[in-house]
Amino acid sequence: MMRTAAALILASLPATSQVFTLTRDQLIEFTAKNPYDRFADGRPKVPNDLLEKVKGLSVEEVWTMLPNAGYANQYEGNWQILHPGQKLVGRAVTAQFMPIRPDVADVVEARAKAAGNQAGGHQRVIDMLQPGDVLVIDLFGKIEGGTVAGDNLATAIWAATGTGFVVDGAIRDLEGIFPMPLQIYFRGTHPSAIRNVMLTGVNIPVRIGNATVMPGDVVFGDRTGVYFIPPQLVKPVVDRAEETHIHDEWTKDKFLKNPGKFKSSELYPTPRDPKLKAEYKEYKKKRLGR
Repeated sequence: MMRTAAALILASLPATSQVFTLTRDQLIEFTAKNPYDRFADGRPKVPNDLLEKVKGLSVEEVWTMLPNAGYANQYEGNWQILHPGQKLVGRAVTAQFMPIRPDVADVVEARAKAAGNQAGGHQRVIDMLQPGDVLVIDLFGKIEGGTVAGDNLATAIWAATGTGFVVDGAIRDLEGIFPMPLQIYFRGTHPSAIRNVMLTGVNIPVRIGNATVMPGDVVFGDRTGVYFIPPQLVKPVVDRAEETHIHDEWTKDKFLKNPGKFKSSELYPTPRDPKLKAEYKEYKKKRLGR
């Protein structure tokens, strides 16, 4: 249904891309709650300093906020993760692939060649990337022939973005990619090159498993999985997480410095004793600098 809805609102890309996309005006309309600046194409541009704070989050901290705000379909798990101890944070650039249909693919490729672009569809998207972007690719879970990048194109993505990418599909050349510092969330690996697919959309709403992703969403991945955070919710998530960090810091300190003194239910999820409540309240006040 998402692909059908997207098709109804898409307009043709400028000559550089030659596939479906949201126009600047459409992107602004569909991301109207974005409180930040935008890129020239209309994609929300969450500030770099806020992205730095997102790096301190966990998936669980994002989860406590988004469903309560009405965004219950922003998380996807069950990934293979290139570097499980490394987080992935950046602004989403979305790309949609579909199984190839010759009459559609012929038009897309003819338009690209007429515009002087001889690269394959996946490379045309890679060539659009800039620092801080995270390429989010709907490859409908395809493994054989769904390998969007090997070590050379992964290097190109890293050089352009300094982040990594998420692909509901596969990668190849894992031996060559593994030593690299970029982060990748992927479904599997295969030695084949990408084939029998066509690029049908760039910077449109895409489905990644159970999640709906918009261009400009903040991509946040840790060991658990990946969240796609709408721009307007990034700061509230970060602010809430800061208080959660302080709460967890105080609670763990109480348990560790007083072995056996407290039952878990006496401190967690909140102190039961009024004196401990007051102690925690004062601790939080100092830690928040208020």
